[in-house]
Amino acid sequence: MREPPHALARRLADRAEAVCRLYLSNGRRQGNYWTVGDVRNTPGRSMFVRLADSARGSAGRWTDAATGEHGDLLDVVREALGLKTFGDVAKEARAFLGLSHEAAPPVSAASQRARSPAGSTGAARQLFGMSQPIIGTIVEAYLRGRGITTLHGTGSLRFHPRCYYRPDDHRPTETWPAMIAAVTDLDGRLTGAHRTWLAPDGLGKAPVDTPRRAMGDLLGNAVRFGAPGSVMAAGEGIETTLSLRCALPDMAMAAALSAAHLAAILFPPTLERLYVIRDNDPAGDGARDSLMERATSAGIEAIALSPAMEDFNDDLRHFGLDALRKSIADQLMRRDRFRYLNRAA
Repeated sequence: MREPPHALARRLADRAEAVCRLYLSNGRRQGNYWTVGDVRNTPGRSMFVRLADSARGSAGRWTDAATGEHGDLLDVVREALGLKTFGDVAKEARAFLGLSHEAAPPVSAASQRARSPAGSTGAARQLFGMSQPIIGTIVEAYLRGRGITTLHGTGSLRFHPRCYYRPDDHRPTETWPAMIAAVTDLDGRLTGAHRTWLAPDGLGKAPVDTPRRAMGDLLGNAVRFGAPGSVMAAGEGIETTLSLRCALPDMAMAAALSAAHLAAILFPPTLERLYVIRDNDPAGDGARDSLMERATSAGIEAIALSPAMEDFNDDLRHFGLDALRKSIADQLMRRDRFRYLNRAA
């Protein structure tokens, strides 16, 4: 049985400031209150949200001094996102809280207030749980804008409409839409998350200093597409890996997120042949050599796949999918060419 509205509102109230930072991002904290223009996230200062319980009222309660409107944080979620039904509001609230759609077992107030440390595996799991599937979102628009149209089996990617971005220790936290990628181990357990902050229209990355950041336990793990059997491919970046996947949609692939992590990626026990997706730069060359040496030592056949330009996303965008297929045809083992490439054409 699902939680009643008052219990869900109380859970949100225990994280009132986080709710405000996400759904009322045009406001700011002033003492024990979050101030913003109105419940629909208009800039201004007429609406006050109480951030902690006090003698004057409960956390999460808000009042708009200009209109007399008042309510709780479920109302904030509804109005800020323009949701129509309570079911949609409850679904969004549960996603924010990292809960399943079914009722969570009762926990103490202290447990409800506990948060995972920033950058930890727990924080990565909470972030991924708060995100939503990418189809129909600006993440889909972003990927398609980079020529990536093969999006089946991308459950490891999610969309977060207002993901925190902290430029540095001296500037305030910002919120931008983001592509959230689950980093998992060989057993499928989520160990970390990767964030790519995007422009609000999805046409490129957000105009921030470091639009990509990872968190959690990354070493040896990866963002995975498909279940590996005897053959898989591994590369650095998500977009590069997905670009090759457009040509080889049935081959399992993994994005290690950096050259250093690619060199250290762990091998599934069933793996017999590994294609190393090379980036055409010195770091990519080093990762390729290290990974191929490790694979060979483990009894795994290792084959490098090299782009014509800097990476396979450059190839896909500049030359098109047919040209990409032709460029990798001679780099694949003959049996894999028939198994993966010809069937995908």
